Amino acid sequence: MSVVHRLTEGWLVDHLSFINQCGYEICDSFAHPGGVTQNTSVTSTEDCHSISAFAATPSSSDGPPYGPGDARETEGKRTKMRYVFRDEFFDISKPHIAAAPEEQLCQGYVCYFSLLFHCGMIRIFCCCFLLILQKRKRKCVFNQGELDALEYHSKVRNLIWEGTLHLVQEGLKSGFLHHTTAKFSCRKNNVPQHIVCGLAELCEMAKQFPAVNESDHQAICVLEEEASSAEQDLLSCVMENSSNCAKIIVLMGQKYLVPPKSSFLLSDISCLQPLLNYKKKYDVIVIDPPWENKSVKRSNRYSHLSSWQIKQIPVPALAAPNCLVVMWVTNRQKHLRFVKDELYPHWSVKTLAEWHWVKITTTGEFVLPLDSLHKKPYEVLVLGRVQGDVKEALRKSDDVLPIPEHQLIVSIPCSLHSHKPPLAAVLAEFIKPDVECLELFARNLQPGWTSWGNEVLKFQHVDYFTLLQNE
Repeated sequence: MSVVHRLTEGWLVDHLSFINQCGYEICDSFAHPGGVTQNTSVTSTEDCHSISAFAATPSSSDGPPYGPGDARETEGKRTKMRYVFRDEFFDISKPHIAAAPEEQLCQGYVCYFSLLFHCGMIRIFCCCFLLILQKRKRKCVFNQGELDALEYHSKVRNLIWEGTLHLVQEGLKSGFLHHTTAKFSCRKNNVPQHIVCGLAELCEMAKQFPAVNESDHQAICVLEEEASSAEQDLLSCVMENSSNCAKIIVLMGQKYLVPPKSSFLLSDISCLQPLLNYKKKYDVIVIDPPWENKSVKRSNRYSHLSSWQIKQIPVPALAAPNCLVVMWVTNRQKHLRFVKDELYPHWSVKTLAEWHWVKITTTGEFVLPLDSLHKKPYEVLVLGRVQGDVKEALRKSDDVLPIPEHQLIVSIPCSLHSHKPPLAAVLAEFIKPDVECLELFARNLQPGWTSWGNEVLKFQHVDYFTLLQNE
């Protein structure tokens, strides 16, 4: 289980354990003459094949086409290959950022801010605070957004501090967390530098493909038979791994692991129709949109969507009655207000609760100072339910616990950008078993879920994994 401890305040979660329990095994490969298998894996009970696309198989002149995802065997022998996620990506033994000397003055006043917010004296104190800083030749100007963020932080600070403390104490008692840094914890992430996620660009290229005739085109492509998928097929239908073992898919020469019992659509927001054609209604929808922010605009590393574009996501068409909707939100109060006051009502979703994901180190420290004025060691989740047929909603809510107002998900974060912790285990007590689950703007896959996004396979790249054993 990915849940290490469950307390009234929330959950201590082991993200790495969750990934490695997803069943990344390529089963029962048959070796071919010459001692090396081809890019095909077959099991005695179900077919498990490597699907290649985009002319991914190099010619013989390019050297051996086999990589980490290929079995190496003597003729006629079977093998079971198991992949595990590289644990160095979760080796966060020290905080990301320590308070710099010039920031200590600002941070020293944050607790005082919390008291003054409740006394209605914030603006008066800000003026005094700015005067003090100016006398010390230090500029620290707060705009309205920053004042709103400080006010929000003052409301949730104690809940986050106390809840995290209790969960960390349990983690230290059980040995999941450690008081001191382990000797092996100074490793560097030694993943080869050639991992470049070109999936978003690929989705952009797909718009130039000839139009697909909806009446002639299948909505689902099941990964069961050995085949070479055309670009147009791969990007215009939901890919489904219905088997009990993992498979390897090859895109532009890069290999990606697809866990068992999972499905995905690789496309951007302009090409959502295949997901609608999939004709599933989902009981849980998790959304992690690329929110617009200043750093994104400056870096141009990540695409972002405006509020208007996010409203166009067809959540009502995808949601089953009483669907639980979970939205990841940045710490900008502008985005939080938009979700609660505008986006959820637009989708006929009633807001139920705000939860927080708290990021800690292996020793139980916050990865960033809790009272930092720049970044916080927590992110917000807004939970709500689709409002619809009352009778159907009551029927579906039988034997399901109500969503509590405030819960913490505490975990050691992945060092890879935007790799969010799994929510399946923490949501399990609030939903019925075997429900349909969907993640929008996903960057990885999980068993039992449908995932969509223009980088949906990003963290499935085989080089993020280690081939653990050959049996």
